[in-house]
Amino acid sequence: MTSAHTLFETSLHGLTPQRRGKVRDLYIVDDHLLIVATDRISAYDVILDSVIPDKGKVLTQLSAFWFSRTNDITTNHLVSTAPEDYPESCQPHAELLRGRSMLVRRTDPIPVECVARGYLAGSGWADYQRTGAVCGVQLPANMRQSDRLPEPIFTPATKATSGHDENITAAQAAEIVGPKLMDRLRELTLALYAHGAAHAESRGIIVADTKFEFGLVREKGHGDVKDLRDGDEIVLIDEALTPDSSRFWPQGAYRPGVAQPSFDKQFVRDHLDAIKWDRRPPAPVLPDSVISKTREKYLDAYHLLTGHELG
Repeated sequence: MTSAHTLFETSLHGLTPQRRGKVRDLYIVDDHLLIVATDRISAYDVILDSVIPDKGKVLTQLSAFWFSRTNDITTNHLVSTAPEDYPESCQPHAELLRGRSMLVRRTDPIPVECVARGYLAGSGWADYQRTGAVCGVQLPANMRQSDRLPEPIFTPATKATSGHDENITAAQAAEIVGPKLMDRLRELTLALYAHGAAHAESRGIIVADTKFEFGLVREKGHGDVKDLRDGDEIVLIDEALTPDSSRFWPQGAYRPGVAQPSFDKQFVRDHLDAIKWDRRPPAPVLPDSVISKTREKYLDAYHLLTGHELG
């Protein structure tokens, strides 16, 4: 039987591939894109040979959940997640695509990652230990790992096609996309984070930080991203508030001063660290217990946030 793993290692017959990412495969479908979330998982920028069953469905369906909830904050690229609505070329693959794909509008991606942080963790914690600031945002002295910030902060990063994205200051981001667009991206990012964090907190999950991507739909065709014009539309793209793009912590286990347990691939990283993998490909095959526990965490996050079982 064809698995989600083997299926998406090669192109879907009849569809034109655009790009293969670590997790998602993109296809050009008429004047739209088809985004297919596989069950692949990466760690330390290496795609593992093991897969996490249903991971792609969690990412797709959770993103669709957030896209629906945040329409009043900003428009997004989602057209449909129902294969019945997809163009004819997609129909032979309808059942394979169901639950793990979305038909989306095409945009000009904005070349800056938009990160909102509400807690001191990850690269932000490392930054703070070195400089007392995160991406140029000065923070109070003597903060601890995982402490809640006085208020959420916007910390952009450069988009990388491979390897880790690089944290930059808002001023550096403004040099890339222009101050007008940067101000709007900051506003949207913090508004989306505030909405997502408030809902998640009501469901027992802390959103420590999260990353958004945006695209532009230009009123008069393509142009310099710095030349933001009246009529240009800023569109939320890619994914939204998923365990892959966010740091989710169980609220009941929150203890500032140390690293927190999370609803993501923590069990994968912990296992790879425990066996002292050198972080170079090929990655070792994951034990069934690690795969099962990681799948459980993704499903838990989906169920808690949406109140529904995975479709």
